[in-house]
Amino acid sequence: MENQKKLGTVIVGCGNIANAYADQIKAYANVNVLGFYDLAPERAETFVAKNGGKVYARLDDVLADKAVELVVNLTIHHAHVEVITKCLEAGKHVHTEKPLAMNYADAKKLVSLARRKRVRLSSAPSTFLGEAAQTCARLLREGKLGDLRLAYAEMNHGRIESWHPNPDPFYQVGPVWDVAVYPLGIWAAFCGPMRKVTATGRILMPERKTKEGKPFTVSTPDYVTAIIEFESGMIARLTANFYALASKQSGMEFHGSTGSLYLGSTFIFNSAVELALPGEGYKPVPLVRPGFNGVEFARGVEDLVDAVANKRPHRCSAGMAAHVVEVIQAIHTSVAKGRSVAVKSRFEQPDKMPWSA
Repeated sequence: MENQKKLGTVIVGCGNIANAYADQIKAYANVNVLGFYDLAPERAETFVAKNGGKVYARLDDVLADKAVELVVNLTIHHAHVEVITKCLEAGKHVHTEKPLAMNYADAKKLVSLARRKRVRLSSAPSTFLGEAAQTCARLLREGKLGDLRLAYAEMNHGRIESWHPNPDPFYQVGPVWDVAVYPLGIWAAFCGPMRKVTATGRILMPERKTKEGKPFTVSTPDYVTAIIEFESGMIARLTANFYALASKQSGMEFHGSTGSLYLGSTFIFNSAVELALPGEGYKPVPLVRPGFNGVEFARGVEDLVDAVANKRPHRCSAGMAAHVVEVIQAIHTSVAKGRSVAVKSRFEQPDKMPWSA
């Protein structure tokens, strides 16, 4: 990465995912972590004690600090639009955890605001930048599968309350917003715009308990299956739930006229990739380079900072993220209304990673 300078960065929201982000961002030579902000000051204090920097008492203090050029937004889903809007209005670049917004109208406004303010807005998931996913992208570009017409993805994510300290916000939004966004992000990046959704879903287990035994009630479908039609002609089936205790169905499959491709996980960077050609079974494919062990959540941050320095488009674009938001909204509308829902937005597909050429 050339022409780099360290971009002054603050992490806003010090919840569960912030640990991984902080650890990973500290390793990036082009990022200078200036501090942390959280509605609960003690959480920010804990992060500063571990990672350095300063505790910001208010979001307004973050935005008033001229040394802060980039805000990494890790707040809960429902706070995203408010936080992102304030940061963009203050002239800060933003990378946000998914989803960009909870409805397409808000997502579209954020895209327009970033463009008007001439600042960058990128959004997770950046897992399509992982080594396993990029290996799949290269095989697709090389035409190994021929005419691509069918895809499957499974996100059987289990019961979040068994491990997460605060599961309720995840159940409020449901598995499509939280985990199906990973395969949707890969499909958007590699297969282009989606055009129509037909979905069904229901609440399989309404009454739940946290690890501490506190009861809560699920009001959003914890199981959804969607059929998605693409502008390219490809059709895909997506399944996501917060119910199955264990499932052997996982990952993603692509099927074309001359081959089939399997990605073991839509978010693990070093997951298995396998290719099946006519008359042969699935065989392992070496990754384009050694994969990050697990999930490098902050890779989108690194890409954004490099894009700013080198004046190129960043890959986790807000336009693509907004399209995925429209697709997810269409899935939930289809579940609620019992009919197919059209998707109209467009976006520019991201460039390949240079090491996956």
